[in-house]
Amino acid sequence: MQVPWEITFQGMDPSDAVRARVEKEIERLERFHPRITSCKVVVEARAHRKRHGDLYAVRVHVVLPGAEATASRNPPEDHSHEDVYVAVRDAFKALARQLQDEVRVMDLRTKAHEPPPYGKVVRLFPNEDYGFIETPDKQEVYFHRNAVVGGGFDRLAVGSEVRFAESAGDKGPQASSVELIGKHHPVQD
Repeated sequence: MQVPWEITFQGMDPSDAVRARVEKEIERLERFHPRITSCKVVVEARAHRKRHGDLYAVRVHVVLPGAEATASRNPPEDHSHEDVYVAVRDAFKALARQLQDEVRVMDLRTKAHEPPPYGKVVRLFPNEDYGFIETPDKQEVYFHRNAVVGGGFDRLAVGSEVRFAESAGDKGPQASSVELIGKHHPVQD
């Protein structure tokens, strides 16, 4: 961490035990994301209640290269955050999930869903059970009747818009599956 972390106590006296727990949680965060630049933690005791213990709110803010993340646990009137350690644990767990997501994006482990290739039927040979699709970059892709999804070969005509999955064939690119694009699924340029 480039900047020393900051721990602030509001509405309560500073506690060495709570500070040690927060420091331990900060060190654990650095395992989720090793490039944390700074971290600020606020531990706040809410209004004193007569019948039950005090409620604690914890807010954690970290700065990363090119991003920031904040998690807070601002409890409703229930018993789970009467324990300051539970409030600290919950806030850091929420932030750890955010950092894990950030690391996945940085590592490009998230799937990028690219639309399937598309084109128009430019030549069709129904008596010989094959045809050719022209892609937007003017490449021609061969397809056979058996590659057309749902037995839709007979519904194809020159100019029909289709989506396809391309694979390498013996004589060049070929479509391993071809799907006619209906009026409800227009091709997007």
